[in-house]
Amino acid sequence: MADDVVNWQTLLGVRGFRLLLSTRLAGQFGDGLLQASLATYVLFSPERQPSAIKVAIAFSILLLPYSFIGPFAGVFIDRWPRRTILILANLIRAVLVIGLASIVAVGRDDAVLAIAVLVVLGVNRFILAALSASLPHVVSGRELVTANAIAPTAGTMASVLGGLTGVLVNDAVGGGTRGSICVLVGAIGIYVVASAIASRLAPGQLGPDDTTTRDSVRGIASGMVDGLRHLRERRPAARAIGLVMIHRVVFGIALAMTVLQARGTLHPNDPTAALGALTLATGAAGAGAFIGAILTPGLSRRLGTVRWAALALVTGVSIGALVVSIGTLATLLLNAAFVGFAGQAVKVCSDTIVQADIDDDRRGRVFALYDVAVNVSIVTGLTMCALVTPASGRSVAMAIVMAILGILGSAWALWGDKRDPAKSYAIDVDAVSADGPSDGH
Repeated sequence: MADDVVNWQTLLGVRGFRLLLSTRLAGQFGDGLLQASLATYVLFSPERQPSAIKVAIAFSILLLPYSFIGPFAGVFIDRWPRRTILILANLIRAVLVIGLASIVAVGRDDAVLAIAVLVVLGVNRFILAALSASLPHVVSGRELVTANAIAPTAGTMASVLGGLTGVLVNDAVGGGTRGSICVLVGAIGIYVVASAIASRLAPGQLGPDDTTTRDSVRGIASGMVDGLRHLRERRPAARAIGLVMIHRVVFGIALAMTVLQARGTLHPNDPTAALGALTLATGAAGAGAFIGAILTPGLSRRLGTVRWAALALVTGVSIGALVVSIGTLATLLLNAAFVGFAGQAVKVCSDTIVQADIDDDRRGRVFALYDVAVNVSIVTGLTMCALVTPASGRSVAMAIVMAILGILGSAWALWGDKRDPAKSYAIDVDAVSADGPSDGH
């Protein structure tokens, strides 16, 4: 553990990593504000009572936009300077949220709102893929696994904090449409801050490398085929993405059950209290993710990256499944914490494998495909839950499905790793990027 602390301190001493991390933190804090605003407006307003189908539809709108633009965005992430992407895309989504706030102001909650959210979050996913593809340009070697523990986990915590802040602001100004608009205005300012931070990175610092083959616009489709072919040839990376997908199906199920239990079982007649319960569950999930990030660097080195990911998955998901159908606030928080723990441990390990195993000139499109797979998996879990779960959110059948997925996913990962080990890619590689970190670290 002491070695991990040193690595954390060393990483935070690298200017490029600090700026990239700060860009992520600001942007994901804004994402938390945005999501809190939409949740209060769509799912937790007094006049709207969510069903499992409504929950699935609402979160599908939040998660699926990148499934349409992601593969193409990935090619551009490998074509354009990633620093420029982070600067301009954050400014673009700030402008788009102005339009979204205008739609909320006139009380629209139909297809117009859905389309606006799709556009805003499409840009958001573009930024997250660029951040992931950029990380190996400021951190390399053994410290990459620690960087993957810090960056996404800190981003998750920033998003949770943003969500909590959004709920508090919404309540402080009286809630309703006015509260949602105030929170959206805050998100606009935060996105501008994220853009300003990204501008402090050196031009060209985040890649793509000068040797990267840049596709023409007409070559986007063929470029994506090439990215898929490259991923197919790198089985450890493909399997790592598959393990995250399995967890995200479980997460989608748990998410739907949590929202429904908060509103339908715990507080059926009090939307504000229901939102408070969901906020606590979000905080518990963030705490679980933080613990997963703290433990993962050391344990992945001791046990092996895949073995630790599999152990975390089966443990976290099994405990979450054991309590998820009870329907009390305590079990809601316990489920969120353990599913969050498993998700972060698996994601840190898988991100490291993918970053180390995939060539830089294809890393952007692979991470774009990765995000598509994750989002589709969450929506798959939401949809499965919507088909069989009552408005109370309590379903023993879904709890059993969660446990089975965790067990089978862990067994599959361990079996594949015996045939084609991934630990050498994740931990022992000396230089992920040919140029190494830009700060001379």
